[in-house]
Amino acid sequence: MKVRLVAHTPAPELVVARAARTCYSHLDLGSLPFGGDPAAASRLISRLLDSGHLSPLEHAVFTFAVSDVSRVTLAQLTRHRLASYSVESQRQVPVGPSSYVEPPSLLRVPGARELFSAQVRSAIDCYRRLVELGVRREDARYCLPQAVTTSLFLTLNARELLLVASQRLCRRAQWEIRRLVHLMVREASRVAPALMARAGPPCLKEGVCPEGRFSCGRLDELRRAGAAGGPRQGGGGGDGRPEVGSGA
Repeated sequence: MKVRLVAHTPAPELVVARAARTCYSHLDLGSLPFGGDPAAASRLISRLLDSGHLSPLEHAVFTFAVSDVSRVTLAQLTRHRLASYSVESQRQVPVGPSSYVEPPSLLRVPGARELFSAQVRSAIDCYRRLVELGVRREDARYCLPQAVTTSLFLTLNARELLLVASQRLCRRAQWEIRRLVHLMVREASRVAPALMARAGPPCLKEGVCPEGRFSCGRLDELRRAGAAGGPRQGGGGGDGRPEVGSGA
């Protein structure tokens, strides 16, 4: 998996800070200074996050180039509708023999990786043979598994990225999309650290868990650690991958 921030709003935190000041100023918009102290902008962004006044964050936009993710993760990612996607077309781009993702859990089950790889490679070979027989790629692809990889361009604003992070960095989210969102937040943090400072699951960032009876139990772990005076628990989701973007 590869994730790269290819474009973003210039001076994203200054833009957010000016948008926020607009809400509290009677001055003509043209007279409000665009520049300013980055430290002051960071403090203002922190207050916005504290108060839940998040609409100014929508003025900061990030575009990512993503490659080598499975169609499983693509389906999960595109459920976040306040974003724009341009995805590699299977109608136009042929699928290669090694273009698929192997879940790391296969390594923990004897014989699982070999069985999985054999089945995926067989399906991709079937696809190749159908194309060679003259079947159009758009029809031959019906035999392909969800493990096959794809690439995409993804654009979303800072508010939506924080929402995606709150849901997909949760330990209950699947490992691949957790990894993807972690990398997205890490990339965005390089140009907007204050905006991404609280990117993460609600149990870590807000001390609450919206999952109810489906909770993974992490919030209880954090509370027990806090009551015992122990360190705050970070940790991964069982596969050694970090879950919280900006601080990892």
